[in-house]
Amino acid sequence: MTVDKPSFHSTTETNTSTAKPKQKSWIPALLIGIAIAYLALIQYIPALNVFIQAFSKGVGPFLSNLSRPAFLHAAWLTLILAVIAVPLNTVFGLCAAWAIARHKFPGRAVVLSIIDLPFSISPVVAGLMIVLLYGRNGWFGPWLQAHDIKIIFAFPGMVLATAFVSMPFVAREVIPVLEEFGKDQEEAARILGAKDWQVFWRVTLPSIRWGLLYGLILTNARAMGEFGAVSVVSGNIADQTQSLPLFVEDAYKQYETEAAFSAAVLLALLAVVTLVLKEILERKTRIKDVD
Repeated sequence: MTVDKPSFHSTTETNTSTAKPKQKSWIPALLIGIAIAYLALIQYIPALNVFIQAFSKGVGPFLSNLSRPAFLHAAWLTLILAVIAVPLNTVFGLCAAWAIARHKFPGRAVVLSIIDLPFSISPVVAGLMIVLLYGRNGWFGPWLQAHDIKIIFAFPGMVLATAFVSMPFVAREVIPVLEEFGKDQEEAARILGAKDWQVFWRVTLPSIRWGLLYGLILTNARAMGEFGAVSVVSGNIADQTQSLPLFVEDAYKQYETEAAFSAAVLLALLAVVTLVLKEILERKTRIKDVD
């Protein structure tokens, strides 16, 4: 009996065909290093420097800066702006998302583009637009002046600017959720006799709650941190129309660097809270998708 010997050429061809090209191990490490270095220069080091400057003379001066009347007024005014702008944009965002996700109508793409306008336009230009509409020489200026209504360089103008720049977030987060959720459960509820409000509260709202909360967090962060549009329409008057971001700029210009950095720390902590809540919601959304 003879045993066939394996062919050298066939073995070589098999090994060649099954061999995988080796990736250069240093390329991923290099890319990660470049990304970390870029983030460190642009974000991490400047953010760390804000905290270092704020606490350079200890916790006592830091807390005393946060108890100044100008700072307290700016923080309170910023909170009021957010309290007004967030509910307004929540109601608008839900209505716009419902109309866009549930109905097909002419001009739908135009409506989406208008909702996204604050993303593409500079906040300073947005503030200028408000001035050109409601200022003394604006379109509605003479009528407002005749009825003794002050919009520009007053609190109403700040509300308009804040609402404009934070407008898209709720709508943009809810629209994809509504489109993915579909209409089947809502139509089934109507067939069973549920009214529109019952359908919304018991069927639609539970299905979009994570997207809605995500939009609310982003809206609040943008409303409390807005600078450009508010600076144009407010006049930046201390103890009157000065929000917290404007207080930071004004204090720094007045060489009150400790007060400016202390207020900046508060805004930075707001950003950290926003990121933490954002991560929690994203994880809950991923868990829900897996289930």
